[in-house]
Amino acid sequence: MSLLLIESLFWTALFLIGFSYIGYPLVIWMLARNKSRQQNSKEQEHIDTTSLPRVSIIIAAYREEAVILERLNNLARLDYPSSKLEILIGCDGNEDLTGELVSAYGNDHIRLIQFEQRRGKASVLNDCVPQASGEILVFSDANTNMDPQCLRQMVRHFQDESTGCVCGQLILEDAETGKNVDGLYWKYENFLKHCETRLGAVLGVNGALYALKKSLYQPIPADTIIDDFLIGMRVHLAGQCLIYDETAFAVEESATSVQAEFKRRIRIGTGAFQSLKHLKGLLNPRYGTIAFAFWSHKLLRWICPVFMALAFLCNLFLLNQPLYQATLSLQILFYASAFIGMKMDGSSRLLKLCRVPGMFVQMNLALGIGLFRFLFTRQSGIWERTERSQPAAVPVNDQETLEVEPIDSDAETMPADTIPFIKS
Repeated sequence: MSLLLIESLFWTALFLIGFSYIGYPLVIWMLARNKSRQQNSKEQEHIDTTSLPRVSIIIAAYREEAVILERLNNLARLDYPSSKLEILIGCDGNEDLTGELVSAYGNDHIRLIQFEQRRGKASVLNDCVPQASGEILVFSDANTNMDPQCLRQMVRHFQDESTGCVCGQLILEDAETGKNVDGLYWKYENFLKHCETRLGAVLGVNGALYALKKSLYQPIPADTIIDDFLIGMRVHLAGQCLIYDETAFAVEESATSVQAEFKRRIRIGTGAFQSLKHLKGLLNPRYGTIAFAFWSHKLLRWICPVFMALAFLCNLFLLNQPLYQATLSLQILFYASAFIGMKMDGSSRLLKLCRVPGMFVQMNLALGIGLFRFLFTRQSGIWERTERSQPAAVPVNDQETLEVEPIDSDAETMPADTIPFIKS
């Protein structure tokens, strides 16, 4: 291999890494600024209560006895006409008290759909959707707390017949203090969603809170790993608009373990490559800004671990030139600071600076492992649950209360300010 080719590969890899994380956000920010603000005027519109559509909230739950009552209480407080709202809880496997707690809750608008055998979230959604009576489906999670106004905020967008799906904003809170702990990367992703909304190119949805026209739902393969991404992106294939509305929000506790989040991120990486089989058509330039965003924001990002390895290996072959001795030194310094950021705790300015490369390297390491698993292992749609922090108190009757302890699980959670890329 000639040195000229190696040099070309080196600089191409660096360019694609930089473009995906820095160049692309700058480009869409400038494009979004040039878009007329009139397209967002409907954000100020309100929908008449008499014309509200019927909504079905669907939640796939697996071993959620520790949080399910708090979730049901949250759903009962939603500001939406009860006559136009139903809530379906699909319980994936009868392995704890989740189903019994839902059945005993005593709300006619909340219905349990119990599946005796665990089959995975995709299968639960496929079986629950046909039983939903709403023209708008709202998907959420068992550990999510929705703002009482979020349904109204989302459904108003469906007055425009071109709108097929609306994604809400997820806010992360510390489990102990209740403070907002949205990390830098999480804010970065929300910024991209805002810009992409103005360009009509939102890429996927947040599984904790999104609304979809029921007519657009297509059954997803049982082995689907990231169901929300596949469901959301199919809206573009159907020729409908996918919108991000930050005024429709929900809250979740941040996770508390780096190890479990790393495992979850590997699984998401694997699912990202798996989804290309169904969504590759959106990479066609005929989709315009959607294709541009998909290539730049997603595909290049997913392949970034390959570019990072390629840049490092090519650099090793070019050490006979002072320029490449310097670039190798910079790469080594970057990875050393990333290691410090991942392994060291502290509040000093230096350690805080190291957290950014640490987050970047750990995220890309997970994506790299996800790519390897996609290529060489068989995938399953059965997900690993994340243990919740608080047990629930179960009302048995007017005189007594049953305390439900959370079931032990190998899955753990992590602090969002350490690796803030939860649910991207």
